[in-house]
Amino acid sequence: MIVLLYNPIAAPAHPMPGTKVLLDVRETAINAELLIPTTNLAEASGIDVDLRTHLSVEDSAGLASYLRGHLRPTTPDGVPWTVQISDMHLDYADQTATGSYKELVARAVLTPPTGLDMRRFVLGYDAVIHKVVTHTAIVSVRQDWRAGRVDAGNDARQVGVVRMDAESMTVPPLSVDLTDANAWRGFVGMVRLGGHHILEGTDHLLFLFTLLLPAVLIAKTGHWHPDNRSRRAVRHILTVTIAFTVGHSAALVVSALSRLEIPARPIETLIAATILVGGAHAVRPLFPGREAVVAGIFGLVHGMAFSFSLAELKLSTGQLALSVLGFNLGIEAIQLLLVALALPPLLVLATTRAQPVLRVGGSVLVIIAALGWAFDRLGFANPIARAADRGGTMILPIIITAAALAVMVLAAQALRQRSPVTSTATAGVAN
Repeated sequence: MIVLLYNPIAAPAHPMPGTKVLLDVRETAINAELLIPTTNLAEASGIDVDLRTHLSVEDSAGLASYLRGHLRPTTPDGVPWTVQISDMHLDYADQTATGSYKELVARAVLTPPTGLDMRRFVLGYDAVIHKVVTHTAIVSVRQDWRAGRVDAGNDARQVGVVRMDAESMTVPPLSVDLTDANAWRGFVGMVRLGGHHILEGTDHLLFLFTLLLPAVLIAKTGHWHPDNRSRRAVRHILTVTIAFTVGHSAALVVSALSRLEIPARPIETLIAATILVGGAHAVRPLFPGREAVVAGIFGLVHGMAFSFSLAELKLSTGQLALSVLGFNLGIEAIQLLLVALALPPLLVLATTRAQPVLRVGGSVLVIIAALGWAFDRLGFANPIARAADRGGTMILPIIITAAALAVMVLAAQALRQRSPVTSTATAGVAN
């Protein structure tokens, strides 16, 4: 009790949300995103936006000026960096301890003096904290290519906490050291990102698998019929997979390295259309024998979509060249692994009576998902698209289930082959 009475920055009875400072380390500057609770911000800055739905011009100008005065990055020797504040808006956040609350989202560009190391700096930051002594700011690195942190969706790495010092009643700056990084980590991070992207890219995988389904079939009189030639099936699958790889790799390289500004919505809608065509082809032959050509052409569209992930990183030309290679390697490694897992079940199930039911049923589900995605990407949100997005986590379980069915089929076939032999042997003993 005595400590709580005399400690000038004792914790409040109810925890209050703190500020989050998220850093994206680029080649020549650091982009910072500040997430500041508006209740504390009003108390510290005198600009009350807690009850507003959007910022006025006056609010934005006042808050930008306030933040510039309380965000002071410098070199370790004290040489100041340039700070630019932009793109402020209000949003809602939620955390377990505090519940939902409103926050100011502000973006800043922190640029070091020309020629000086930007991976070691001192972050002077005391916004809100200089007035609300119990407030804290958690500083984390969200993206840093040279450290292998290339996926903004992953948890940011905390590098420190800014808070009021109880003895001096000042806010000490935070020393940040990001020198433990190199190009190899960036390359490996891009390989992981490519693999992660293809595993989450349900649409890309569905398109590829719809073209692989007829690999164990042959088109006759406008219908699919079983084809037990395993060598032909393997050759067909390899050809289709390689053609798709060449197509999306070429588009990825050109669109990424040329930094083409491609609108996302038309490309994503075209991808849904390619899946629709692939699903229809698996039901009834549309382009028999030309699956590799179609895979290569449609792969160009999918490659342009892959480039969106790289564009978000805002890399330099050298980093981008390595990233394209690593990202593509990650995609191909996972893609080839999934194809290798899917091939044996396809070969085995092609010889069963269940093959047409599984093929047509699966293709119809793919067509429904493609239509849902197409409408969603044209601006018409629907539950089918949301369900199809969540279905991406089912790709591996589906392949495992198909493999288990294939094992059961092989076991049943082996038992049938042994039964006549056993019967004959029994008859011989009886005679």
